[in-house]
Amino acid sequence: MVRAAAVLGVLAVLAWYYGVSEDLPTLGLWADVAFLSFGLIPLTFLLVLIALPLRRTGIDRLGWAAIALVAVSVVLEWADLDIVANFVKIAAVVCVAWWFLSFFEALSWVLLVAVLIIPVDIFSVARGPTKEIVENQPQVFNALSISFPLPGEHNSAQLGLPDVLFFSLFLGAADRFGLRVGLTWILMTLSFGATLALAVGFDISGLPALPLLSVGFVLANADHLWRYYKDWRSARDSK
Repeated sequence: MVRAAAVLGVLAVLAWYYGVSEDLPTLGLWADVAFLSFGLIPLTFLLVLIALPLRRTGIDRLGWAAIALVAVSVVLEWADLDIVANFVKIAAVVCVAWWFLSFFEALSWVLLVAVLIIPVDIFSVARGPTKEIVENQPQVFNALSISFPLPGEHNSAQLGLPDVLFFSLFLGAADRFGLRVGLTWILMTLSFGATLALAVGFDISGLPALPLLSVGFVLANADHLWRYYKDWRSARDSK
């Protein structure tokens, strides 16, 4: 009940902000970056942290929930109910991530994913499908991303659904494998702000968010990951 009330409270604040954001005072460029990095983005991803115990509801329930939420988000997008669709998409992707995590048998699988997504995301944003979608099919990118509206503007920062998926996957993995959930959430959330700041600072239209996300996950749990690696090496050498 406490977590449900917390989720509803956060959603109420976010719904209010999304509804009135264009009527708020306009901030400067770097003030916008600070607001998103330390305010709106963390508040949005606080929903994932609060809902984390739902990861244990079972693989079947997560799978069916993901299917239902994806279907609802498609309908909401079609009906131009963008604000509601924004949060339903987050819920759908979180369910997909936690469903996918159920198949991971060891922490090494998570670490492998954290390493592999770095070059894949860099290539995708620089020359691959993400670049193609962003530049030539903006309507598709809008559907496959979540929006963070800027105060006082008819404009928003956007984060791709794969970024939300891997955020949820790594946070769920921290919970499942006994890592530092709180610090993992903090560093990964701040990684999105850091990516945004780099994009603004270097005047780049878009930067891949997954490299710093992976770095945040690894830094938060470096000693645990190193201990796991040593135990794995010892077990292998003893055979």
